[in-house]
Amino acid sequence: MKKTVCAALFLCGVFVFSQESIKSDTIDKTKTAEIQEVIIKSQRKKQFADKAVYTFDKAALEKARYAKDLLKTLPELQLDPVSNTLKSTKGGTSLFLINGIEATDMQIRSIAPSEVVKVEYYDIPPARWATRADTVINVITRSTETGYVFGTDVMTALNTGFVNGSAYANFTKGKNNFGLEYSMNLRDYDNRRVRSIYDYQLDNSHYLSDENKKDHFGYTSQNIALRYTRMVPDNYSFQAKLNMDILHTFVNGKGESTFTKDDVTEGHTMMKRGGTDYVTPTLDLYFSKKLSKKDELSLNVVGSHFTTDTSEFTKEWITSSGNSVFDNDMNLTAKQTGFVGEIAHAHDFEGGKLSSGYRISNTSISNDLQNLAGFSQYKVNYLEQYFYTEFSGKIEKFTYRVGAGLTNIHNKSAETTFDEWSITPKVILGYQLKGNQSLRFTSSYKPKSPWSAALSSNVVQMAPNIVQKGNPFLKSQLTWGNNLIYSLNNKYFDFNANLFYSDTRRTINQFYVMDDTFGGYALTYENAKSSKQYGLQLTGSYKPFGNNLLVIKAMVAPSSETVRTSKGALIKNNYIANNLELSSVYKSFSLQYQVNIPVYLLSGAFLNTNENANHVFVNYKHKDWTFSTGLYWIGMPSEYKTKSLPESVVNYSRNSQIMNNKSMFVLGFSYDFSKGKKTDLEKKLNNSTAPAATF
Repeated sequence: MKKTVCAALFLCGVFVFSQESIKSDTIDKTKTAEIQEVIIKSQRKKQFADKAVYTFDKAALEKARYAKDLLKTLPELQLDPVSNTLKSTKGGTSLFLINGIEATDMQIRSIAPSEVVKVEYYDIPPARWATRADTVINVITRSTETGYVFGTDVMTALNTGFVNGSAYANFTKGKNNFGLEYSMNLRDYDNRRVRSIYDYQLDNSHYLSDENKKDHFGYTSQNIALRYTRMVPDNYSFQAKLNMDILHTFVNGKGESTFTKDDVTEGHTMMKRGGTDYVTPTLDLYFSKKLSKKDELSLNVVGSHFTTDTSEFTKEWITSSGNSVFDNDMNLTAKQTGFVGEIAHAHDFEGGKLSSGYRISNTSISNDLQNLAGFSQYKVNYLEQYFYTEFSGKIEKFTYRVGAGLTNIHNKSAETTFDEWSITPKVILGYQLKGNQSLRFTSSYKPKSPWSAALSSNVVQMAPNIVQKGNPFLKSQLTWGNNLIYSLNNKYFDFNANLFYSDTRRTINQFYVMDDTFGGYALTYENAKSSKQYGLQLTGSYKPFGNNLLVIKAMVAPSSETVRTSKGALIKNNYIANNLELSSVYKSFSLQYQVNIPVYLLSGAFLNTNENANHVFVNYKHKDWTFSTGLYWIGMPSEYKTKSLPESVVNYSRNSQIMNNKSMFVLGFSYDFSKGKKTDLEKKLNNSTAPAATF
């Protein structure tokens, strides 16, 4: 509680002197859009082949505090009350932009509703973003000249360690813009309860380990960003951004285990402590030049260099005698250098738009590792190159976007080198139907490189006779994805039905295998033969009264997924993903309620549930102030379940509950003030280096 109050007071202090840069952008004045023609026309929405464009009426603008409130009204977006950030109801990764430049949550907050011209919602991202996000949301603002904006936001629980806070400010004068922002998320939970069961056969004996643990865990995640922007309209734009991510995590737990070998049972005691620390400075330089009225060239360079320290110490011993069962002492120091460079060119034709570019990203990691295998030093390097070009246009009632790419993945570990070139085509077709309806089809093929933890050479002890490790010999997986989307929009409904099918080769799959090095079993990764996903996803919103007095947002997706393992076994899982939100806006009050029914999703050798939700929160706006309160996980703790599949050689299950979150009551406030006008920058390229390697 003391940490919570101190954190809240600290954020209030930061508000006094913090500043934020608004991602200054101008509205694209070219006559040719990426997808030329409107398929659906209505009062609020225009549907294109790859995106929907939303505008907002006077009533919506007057009720909103800032642009973030407007985005919450989109049918496939909702506010995640736990992180206080926007997310897609469909899941996946969302990328937010302001006039084409990647934006933080605070930057979206810093835009006054009256400054928003429209919002472009890409459910099929263009080529330059297609490898980074599943959904792209671009906020288009008015181009103005000078002014300042500042604000702060704090949300905290009263009886446990939960704080979300931010402060920002921004000043614009003429062609120059200066900004600073700060954000912090603090979690400090001392009552997480975990039950894990390992059940397996080994050397003709039956083993059963039944563990019950309670731990104290949490993290403090901070971000500081400093920006300078200079824009000369119809000539060039330049931006320099220095970003600092600071993360500290910790876990400290203890528990008891009933360990059985055949008919012999003994009591074990266990403990675990560990954590991760890093400070990531990143420099992002952007330059865009108008070569002519129809040609624009953009450059983006991003670089970072930092060190990540990760430690984990776990121990288990026989309670009665004190004899050790295992000691796992792992310490990893990873020095990481990341670089991303991209160049892009866009040309407008009378009948369409051609966009082409090249991006290269490289991550080099030097590891000093102490673990069960002893001390080792090794280096890994992950290189990816991406050439892309696409043309968009219209033929009568048909709109289209045709693209082709070439991707090279070159991963080099201490054990092996993987190098492969892949052609990545993409086709999008749209057709206008009658009555505010449209039909769209998309097909694409793209590779995905293994993540650093999957490729890691690290080994950690999970339980007696059970270890976890990566696989440096993994290859990239290749996915062919297809979607047939029907859309309907009117005063009451904004609805999408997506019939989807994807086929992935060399699927990266996690599973248990016999371990010859340490004995027992190892949880590791393989390239399975293939995997498939197919189903129908229904998303959208319904307004019974034709306004925001009552809005019902829902996502329902009956789906099926299968994996064919490297040994030929077929694993199948059927589920109905779901999400429901009820919201109401009346004068200065707003109310939201979110609920879902968790379902098991296939993840390698396991079935994992998504996070449960049962939240209600209320806002009251008075001038520049907004006061908030909420109750999260009403009547229940946050809960996460895992269970192994029948095909697994280790029968494993885990049930984790954070009791601190049960019926968690929160209070908060925000203050947002703006005056004058803002200079805008239109950035065409957005990149970031790889996240920290922690396994």
